[in-house]
Amino acid sequence: MALCCGIENRPAYKGSVKNEIGKDGKFVRQENLFTTPFGDGEGKLKVEPGRYKLYWAKSCHWSNRASIVRELLGLENVLDVQIVGREDVGGSNAWTVTNDNGDPDEKSGYRYLYEYYEAAYPGFPGRATVPTVVDQIEKKAVNNDYHKLTNYFETAFKKYQKKDAPDLYPAELRDEIDSLNEWLFPNVNNATYRMMFARSLQAYNEAYEDYYKALDYLEERLEKNRFLFGDYVTDSDVRLYVTLVRWETAYYRFLGTAEKGLRGYKNLWAYVRDLYVIPAFKHNTYLSDIAHEYGAIDESNTNFATFNYRFWNEVDYEKIYSEPQNRRDLSKDPANKFKINKD
Repeated sequence: MALCCGIENRPAYKGSVKNEIGKDGKFVRQENLFTTPFGDGEGKLKVEPGRYKLYWAKSCHWSNRASIVRELLGLENVLDVQIVGREDVGGSNAWTVTNDNGDPDEKSGYRYLYEYYEAAYPGFPGRATVPTVVDQIEKKAVNNDYHKLTNYFETAFKKYQKKDAPDLYPAELRDEIDSLNEWLFPNVNNATYRMMFARSLQAYNEAYEDYYKALDYLEERLEKNRFLFGDYVTDSDVRLYVTLVRWETAYYRFLGTAEKGLRGYKNLWAYVRDLYVIPAFKHNTYLSDIAHEYGAIDESNTNFATFNYRFWNEVDYEKIYSEPQNRRDLSKDPANKFKINKD
């Protein structure tokens, strides 16, 4: 079973998500392997149009936030992009980087994402994950640091951003954004996986408490603020959004009994819809595919299939997520969702 973000395998593959489950049953996510920052100067990855490609998966929120920010900033002509597929390799799922015809990547000749990893780090430990940025000239992986990747797009790629690109990481808020992002990771973004992969009830309960306490805090924070930092969308909003849409659409089936779903949170539910109608968010959020991928897991031979397995292709997710909301009434600048870069 492969549930997103690089739980993949290969012949004689040494890495497994099982290796990230401790004796206490807690899921501890592996460290990112390629963390060299983008930027100018020694020891950094120089930003050059056309040199790099971003690989991401529809089901993976870590990589989805990178694809959203790439489009928001207008980096389409600078950073190539491709959605990975899946293929059975030795009885396990592997991320594929083939084209629509199923042929290997034209520039690298690779079929699997892990081949970029092997080129950069022969015998690499752990799992090949998305998002991954690869160097198309040197044919190797160079960055899979989802913690910082969107920040690099917002800063190191700045001179290549489109005119009037949104300022998602304003200088005067960076410390606060960084602090909130560091809190979001264990309490919201990764808490869903801590619940899904927990192998002890104690580990599950700890993650459960963290997650729902965090949602209560965020619901209160959004009572008077249109977005997490007021009137304009920031990097933090992207990070929260990608988890919430998957919780409502797919994750719920793995998370056990909850007092209420996303729609039970008045502010969070309206907030997600306020973000969804932004083109870059909508274009990069494949709700039906997310529902289908998670719904199809190990359910083909049972009469007790989940709602997603039975009805993923009949639900009009776009209509649901496009339902009107009045979040603009909370803003001093209701016509605009973004602070625009003036540099």
